[in-house]
Amino acid sequence: MSMVRKEHLWWRYVVLAIIVVVYLAPIYVLTGISFKPLDDLSSYWHFPSRPTLQNFTSAIVTGHIFTALKNTVIITGCSVLLIVAVGAMTAYPLARMKSKYTKLISGFALVIMMVPPLSILVPLYATLVGYGGINKYWGIVITLLTFELPLSIFLYMNFIKAIPKALDEAAHIDGAGPVRTFFQVIFPQVNSVTASVVILSGIHCWNDYQFSLYILQKTIMKPVTVAIAGFFSQETSNLNAAAAAALIVILPVIILFLVLQRYFIKGMVDSAIK
Repeated sequence: MSMVRKEHLWWRYVVLAIIVVVYLAPIYVLTGISFKPLDDLSSYWHFPSRPTLQNFTSAIVTGHIFTALKNTVIITGCSVLLIVAVGAMTAYPLARMKSKYTKLISGFALVIMMVPPLSILVPLYATLVGYGGINKYWGIVITLLTFELPLSIFLYMNFIKAIPKALDEAAHIDGAGPVRTFFQVIFPQVNSVTASVVILSGIHCWNDYQFSLYILQKTIMKPVTVAIAGFFSQETSNLNAAAAAALIVILPVIILFLVLQRYFIKGMVDSAIK
């Protein structure tokens, strides 16, 4: 019976192989282009017979990709830290207190998720100009926090609702206040959700282009997305150097996901169930 069952499941391996090929094909093409000399006009699917590191040199020297990478790490790190901290602390009272006000706040957070970011770009830019937030790290961090916070609140709130209130009551009997209860009792139990929030919001912040293009206008402040776009213009374009720069900047994201993937999958499953 088991042998027959395995014979009928062969198509799953075929589908899995197709999915793997679809996901790995862009990385293969990107790697090939990044090592291809400028005079090599062969197909993008052909790995170069004469690999070169000139494209990486152009990305580092001309494109200042390491400066852009530093900016992106600072922006993403600060944004994710605030998204996790503010999201978790906001979700805790929303999950524990039942009133029309908490429902209104949680509903408002969900509404923000539906707002197209570019639809408020003009008033957002005018506001940041008025407060001196253009070409400042805090300007882009506050912007990213605003649009990523609703998802963080939503994930944390669903998970915290499933945590028994008896734990809060036990901590209160032991003399712990709400803040101490949150940090010592509740927050340690949402590690899987935290991993999910870190990965989801981190990737969104890392890949942000639309806000960074307008808020961070100085060359020394540009993140990786804007820096890579700088390899293309109306007059010239350097696809090979752009591919090399992209290959450099995606490595930290891949490493982060491989490290946190177990917690990410568990967090998404737990949030969906609870």
